Formats: sequence, C-alpha cells, structure tokens
Amino acid sequence: MRRMSMALVLAVAAGGLGVSAVTAQAATATASVDGPPYAYADCLKATAAKGETPSQGKSHCDQLVRKGWVSPPKG
Repeated sequence: MRRMSMALVLAVAAGGLGVSAVTAQAATATASVDGPPYAYADCLKATAAKGETPSQGKSHCDQLVRKGWVSPPKG
C-alpha cells in the first residue's frame, strides 16, 4: 500500500503545479493513510525508477518537501 501512495504522490508532483483540487485531495487522503512524510531517499529512488534524471528527481522531491509529503534530506 505504501508503494501505491508514493506513486500517487509522485504522479501528482510530475503533473506540475496545475494539478486539480480533486487529484490533490485524493493524493492527500491516500498519503495520510500511510502517514507521510516519506523519506527523501525513497522519493529519489521512485523518481529514478520513473526515468527522471537526478536533477529532475531532486527538483520534484524538493517540491514534495515544501508540501510536507516528503521529509527533508538528512545530512
């Protein structure tokens, strides 16, 4: 279940800032079941699995950190 939620969060992030309110609410409701924030490293792994470059993945994960869906990187 956690993998599905992370995929949904990343799908919302990949959609950009023009995500509809319904999609954002669905992502928030689904993500809250698993208890975000997710680990930053998990976010980077998921973006790499979707074929994003490291810089694109970092950018998307940083956006999710600002939204509170991913915890900030450690270190």
